[in-house]
Amino acid sequence: MIYQLKREQILKSDLETIWNFVSSPKNLPRITPTYMNFNITSKDLKDDMYPGMLISYTVTPVLGIPMSWLTEITHVSDKKYFGTNRRDARVARQFPGTQSAVG
Repeated sequence: MIYQLKREQILKSDLETIWNFVSSPKNLPRITPTYMNFNITSKDLKDDMYPGMLISYTVTPVLGIPMSWLTEITHVSDKKYFGTNRRDARVARQFPGTQSAVG
């Protein structure tokens, strides 16, 4: 059985503003819980995501044990969704009124 975690959140802002925020990897530390000690280790990280972009970071998700993760941006559909591949996990972010082709 494959487990999925699905979350939905309603934001009071326009799509352009939201997309500009969530599509910038540099904002990842701002949206990650502080207890996870999220730290981007990639050098010269661009402001906007693109397919093939690699983002390396350290995080302490369990019992304060630091882990190094590497995430690849696999799909980007402007103002609709982006997909990532992190080791063996696939994650897609979808925005209101859109349909994701990442499955």
